[in-house]
Amino acid sequence: MGVNRIGIIGLGHVGAHVANSLMLQGIADELYLADICSGEEDNSAKLTSEVQDLNDSLAFCPHNVKIVSCGEDYARLACCDVIVNAAGKVALAAGNRDGELFYTTNTAKRFITPVTEAGFQGIWVTIANPCDVVATEIWKISGIDPRRVIGSGTALDSSRFKYILSDATGIDQHSICSYVLGEHGFSQFAAWSTVNFGGKPLAELEKEQPERFTFDYDDFEDKARHNGYVTYAGKQCTEYAVANAAARLVRAVVSNEHVIIPCSTLMTGQYGEEGIFASLPCIVGANGVEEVIELDLTPEEVEKFHASCAHIRENAIRAGVIE
Repeated sequence: MGVNRIGIIGLGHVGAHVANSLMLQGIADELYLADICSGEEDNSAKLTSEVQDLNDSLAFCPHNVKIVSCGEDYARLACCDVIVNAAGKVALAAGNRDGELFYTTNTAKRFITPVTEAGFQGIWVTIANPCDVVATEIWKISGIDPRRVIGSGTALDSSRFKYILSDATGIDQHSICSYVLGEHGFSQFAAWSTVNFGGKPLAELEKEQPERFTFDYDDFEDKARHNGYVTYAGKQCTEYAVANAAARLVRAVVSNEHVIIPCSTLMTGQYGEEGIFASLPCIVGANGVEEVIELDLTPEEVEKFHASCAHIRENAIRAGVIE
């Protein structure tokens, strides 16, 4: 059997939880952990602490995991099957998801080239915000096949949306098909026209059981958009859900699942958009994004997708990622 080697760059709240999720779910055989270990942002002590804590938890994991502390030697991660980019500074996004724009895009410049030049042949999964801009940057700087760059995108927002629908109806989340699309940010939107419960469209259920399936669309969509800030308000970070979203994408790759997950991928003409990363349902497997699914969206939803892509493009230009 092959050995699943997973790298994580950035061992803050989210990166550490990604490592923990990968271990507890039995996804990783080896973890290569890297962070800034010099200058004003020296995180070497934090990295050492996280490595020790993770090693101390191995007895409770499904199988043993080799944990390698790489410090700032990003080239060592070139041996990995997947690298998760979790390098960010969440405090900058306290009031706006675009708040980390310049920090995360500048930080990513530290490691994209060293990893690429060291011969990395695996898949990038990037969760640093603004997710879609950073994913675009990784593709641009590395020059790799864009299908090998996956932004966690609206995988998390779609999970939040499913929870809201489940809580309102009492139906298990795994039986609900619903997507939030576009930007992982405030311009995202819920594709209400595609929502179904066990294969039955919401539009039909609204007619048959209006007392159970009639929702305030704007309210539900707003909660999906802002519930991350409910989480942030009490602990100044979000960690469990986004870490599990990243772990889910990693598992899809290393297990070659061909699973459909809404995530951020390069637009190559979908709905007339191209040149930036944004979220649509994607088939994810060993080669990264193997296929992008275009849904039969309503004209209003297509307009929302265009508006969301416009915001991503504006941020990418501001950060110098694209011209």
